[in-house]
Amino acid sequence: MLNTFIRVSIIYILVLVVMRLMGKSEIGQMQPFELVIAIMIADLAAVPMSDTGIPITSGIIPILALLLFQLIISIINMKSITLRKILCGKPCILIFRGKIDEKALRKEKITVNELQERLRQKNIFSIGDVEYAILETSGELSVIQKPEKRTTIPEDFNIMPDYEGIPYDLVVDGKIMYDNLKQIGKNVKWLKEQVQKFKIEPEEALIVTFDGKGQIFCQKKNSA
Repeated sequence: MLNTFIRVSIIYILVLVVMRLMGKSEIGQMQPFELVIAIMIADLAAVPMSDTGIPITSGIIPILALLLFQLIISIINMKSITLRKILCGKPCILIFRGKIDEKALRKEKITVNELQERLRQKNIFSIGDVEYAILETSGELSVIQKPEKRTTIPEDFNIMPDYEGIPYDLVVDGKIMYDNLKQIGKNVKWLKEQVQKFKIEPEEALIVTFDGKGQIFCQKKNSA
């Protein structure tokens, strides 16, 4: 029992590290070659975990080999446009200037009903509202609506909003985020002064954020 637990722990940690090293795209929308490697890693990890008679190295070495293989392919993929097209394919336009491209649908083996379903997932309920629909190499559908159907933006009214930037977490669950404080050019003394305006200390805060407009959001942790 203990032996199985140790083997599972080792393989789990190894696969977790490997997936992190393979990059964030592995966790999101995968390219075809990335999906193949992920499936193979899952199969290789399952064998030594389920069968204690098989040496654990029989799973570790192939997984590390796949990691190396994937990293090499990723580097080549970034440097070679030709290989990128072979491995990842290229985007396919399913709707062009408001008209469905039936040839493209047949090529990608997508029915009109499936296209409608994907559009609904983008909160678009009428094909007539779409100017372009592009099937990305990851399988994700990118949609550009017709000008009269798009959500208005400040630029449409010749309005230039102030720069907002990104919000920074300064305290999370009572723990001060020192790196984020450094990013905004502030220190702990300043943070305490800001949080004390809400009649609490940083250690008592569930969350404290600082946005690009200089506004502080602070919420106290529940006492329970």
